[in-house]
Amino acid sequence: MTISLSDFLHWLGEYPALGITALLVLGVIFVNGWTDAPNAIATCVSTRSISPRSAIIMAAVFDFLGVFVMTMVNKSVAETISKMVDFGDNYNNALIALCASLFAIVVWAVAAWAFGIPTSESHALIAGITGAAIAIQGGKGVNGSEWMKVVYGLIMSTVMGFGSGFVLTRLIGSICRRMDRRKTTPFFKRAQIAGGAAMAFMHGAQDGQKFMGVFMLGIFLAKGQSHSADFEIPIWLMLLCSIVMAAGTSIGGYRIIKTVGMGMVKLDNYQGFATDIGAALSLFTASLFGIPVSTTHMKTMSIMGVGAAKRISSINWNIVKEMVTAWILTFPGCGLLGYLMSYLFMKIF
Repeated sequence: MTISLSDFLHWLGEYPALGITALLVLGVIFVNGWTDAPNAIATCVSTRSISPRSAIIMAAVFDFLGVFVMTMVNKSVAETISKMVDFGDNYNNALIALCASLFAIVVWAVAAWAFGIPTSESHALIAGITGAAIAIQGGKGVNGSEWMKVVYGLIMSTVMGFGSGFVLTRLIGSICRRMDRRKTTPFFKRAQIAGGAAMAFMHGAQDGQKFMGVFMLGIFLAKGQSHSADFEIPIWLMLLCSIVMAAGTSIGGYRIIKTVGMGMVKLDNYQGFATDIGAALSLFTASLFGIPVSTTHMKTMSIMGVGAAKRISSINWNIVKEMVTAWILTFPGCGLLGYLMSYLFMKIF
């Protein structure tokens, strides 16, 4: 199923609820750029390999390329998200519940940003729509086989993120230990920009697909369908998603860049390169298998692996504690918020 921009604009007039849903999805994408996308460029900015303004422009370009290229190759992440929950056959209530879950995600993400904590919008998205589906369908609202991919993703991002950062740091350190640091530093400054671009690309490939999956789900519900067995993500939606995400990054990104890139572990250029390349390769692997993982989780675990390769004491465990607490609370907290918001929205509307 392919949806043209003209078809979508026509449906906005035919289905008023679709307009509200689209605005809320775009709001969540904006908040993702505000609070999540900066993780991709945090390390290359913190090591002064690239200026914040240039990094944001780079992130916008490569976010779009990640959405575009990976969707052409493999759109299974978007399909997983769109099929993860079942809102039932009452499509009016289903659309209200979806809107409630998106509103809950925005509230949760902005609250986390206010404290400078890089919470995961991927986890918030999954938790919010799951809580909303349970509110109107009970246990039948969750597709267990698709939801298990989230559990696999949590394990994968923890093990692969930490392991890739640790191994690559040790490997690069071993290869370059006898080289002149005055020659290696300029090389790794340039290489780290490439690493930041790779992370931005994979952020688009992972997170962009998740939000577009929800966007497509909103279209189906507005038209009285639970989902489409075969849908194509249109280029106009990829471009719209990238622009909105970039706008969010440009407005609120520096606070998260400071926490992730500067606060957790002090990084040299080669360590920043190891962080970005390790996390990007891990995200690419997850995307190929259609497993929705958190770019925030993957990136911060990779930074922790790099810190552990230096020495355990080099990690700022107070910041790690804050982030882990946020991760642990996101599923029950945002899930409950989505659940309660769904009941509230159905009472109002």
